[in-house]
Amino acid sequence: MAEVTTYTGKDIQVLEGLEPVRKRPGMYIGGTGKPGLHHLLWEIVDNAVDEATNGYATLIEVVLHADGQSVTVSDNGRGIPVDKHPTKKVPALELILTTLHAGGKFDSSNYITSGGLHGVGASVVNALSSELVATVKRDGKTYQQRFERGKPTTRLKTVGTAARGTGTTIFFRPDPEIFETVEFDTEWIQERLEIKTYLNRALKIVYRDEVHGRRYEYHHEGGIAEYLAELIRQRQARPVHPDAFVLVQEALQEGSRVEIALQWTEEPREFVTSFVNGIPTGDGGTHEQGFRDAVRSAVRSYMETHDMVPRSLELAADDIREGLVAVINLFMTDPQFQGQTKDKLNNPEARSLVSSALRLELEQYLNTHPTTGDAIATRVIQAARARLASRAASRAARRKTSISHRLNLPGKLADCSSTDPAESELFIVEGDSAGGSAKQGRDRTFQAVLPLRGKVLNAEQATLKKVQDNKELSNIVDALGCGIGDQLDLSRLRYHKIILLMDADSDGHHIATLLLTFFYRYMKPLIEEGFVYIAQPPLYRIDAARETFWALDDADRDRIVRDIQRKRKNATIEIQRFKGLGEMMPATLKETTLDPEQRRLLRVSIPDAERLLTEQVISDLMGKDTSARFDFIMHHAAEVQDLDV
Repeated sequence: MAEVTTYTGKDIQVLEGLEPVRKRPGMYIGGTGKPGLHHLLWEIVDNAVDEATNGYATLIEVVLHADGQSVTVSDNGRGIPVDKHPTKKVPALELILTTLHAGGKFDSSNYITSGGLHGVGASVVNALSSELVATVKRDGKTYQQRFERGKPTTRLKTVGTAARGTGTTIFFRPDPEIFETVEFDTEWIQERLEIKTYLNRALKIVYRDEVHGRRYEYHHEGGIAEYLAELIRQRQARPVHPDAFVLVQEALQEGSRVEIALQWTEEPREFVTSFVNGIPTGDGGTHEQGFRDAVRSAVRSYMETHDMVPRSLELAADDIREGLVAVINLFMTDPQFQGQTKDKLNNPEARSLVSSALRLELEQYLNTHPTTGDAIATRVIQAARARLASRAASRAARRKTSISHRLNLPGKLADCSSTDPAESELFIVEGDSAGGSAKQGRDRTFQAVLPLRGKVLNAEQATLKKVQDNKELSNIVDALGCGIGDQLDLSRLRYHKIILLMDADSDGHHIATLLLTFFYRYMKPLIEEGFVYIAQPPLYRIDAARETFWALDDADRDRIVRDIQRKRKNATIEIQRFKGLGEMMPATLKETTLDPEQRRLLRVSIPDAERLLTEQVISDLMGKDTSARFDFIMHHAAEVQDLDV
């Protein structure tokens, strides 16, 4: 029997100042490994780049000191303000470096576009550094203040009275108590800094590596067109047309602009790298979705206008983009990133902004450069024929095997006709009603639907035998066909896209969490190989001025409404909230969630830097220890804005 303990008010911890950052660093920088360490440097560099992007700086200097464990970043921008804040009564510099969500980027009057919008970057760096020194040049004076682990050790002092110019210098030394390693990777730094100068053609960055005694200077007036050429050279790809297409379009809407460079090559797959306000978005987002929409539409329109599509050939979106190498650089006033590490853009309006900016320009370019247009069309047709040939070969090989893919399938499964796992998708759907809509709205050729009717077992608290005895989970295992646990064989997997399709509410999120826990504990290779996805059905339908918009959640809805009101002040706006997927008409579900050309999917992955954090979170949230779950809830309670009950 467990020992009886008291649990009273004195057991509740209150983390103040920057203590939450040191307690849970992974929440702010993604982890404490090598990527998290370098994230500190990116935060400081991005602050300097924001000064350059908004026209206040032209030079940034970065120094990796001889110990390899400390860095200095300097810029010739305006310098962080040093006067006292009107309400906090401390110097603005100290406030910025010791307070979460304090900064000058919430108001667009100071920064039209910026990569750091949460006001946590510099303070997080300070919290996770054993030593940080901030030096500012303003109004002919030089000011300095020192910090240790997020706390000031000196007051702001004037250390010079004859300063030339303005700017900010930050020296910091990451805390070895926090990070697995505090050794910076000079090649990683070089690559990231040079990319910054491709994205800001007026910016010069000087990097001094004192560990190896080397100096590098980066300045690329050719911008992203020069960067695209470098990417193609690095990949040793052969272009199929001689000149790249480059788009630079200002004033998409207030404060927004986009730069795009693209070129088709003979590479077997596409390679798109994207940025928002100079921040690399490695996981893509809505701006990449808009880019792909525009490319698909423009190329398809060109080929159909010139009657270049063979009648027996059906083009897929992947055929059109195969071999495409592209750079997208979007600037916008209010980017909404997924997480503090800013790897993915979530703004729904970015999709239409980028799509509308690129589609007509690219189509016009192809029509006025028919040699380029014809070369791209030939490349697309080759890709389509290769895809069909590969599919036919795969089907022929499968017909020769003695294994039947139709044996032992659950009765609730509405299977697809295709037996090619590479193109087949399984939607695991919450409830019979939603399952019925999904079955009617799907493409029966390659999309299968498995409704869940009963309770989903919490696999974190169950043995393998209990998991196998659970009807809903055993149906999933049977449908996938690849086995479970030690018997799992990916070569027998029947679908290469396993998509969790749940209602966009708290119940749906709970069921998705239970299923992800099951996959993580008993079928982890499916996640590690990128076969598991989460669908993003809309929670709201918004109609205004004969246009329809789909919102994923309340924040998405509010952003769309603000955007509509900004463009059409007197527009009548009608908002419908879906109670569940079963309430959607099959055509609506197809348009928003099932159609590969229109839908939004999240691929489930476990970054190397976050494996320990993932294990801890699943254990805390789904395990039998209720105290760990209570601590997590109390720690994050202040972050909850709306409660769905």
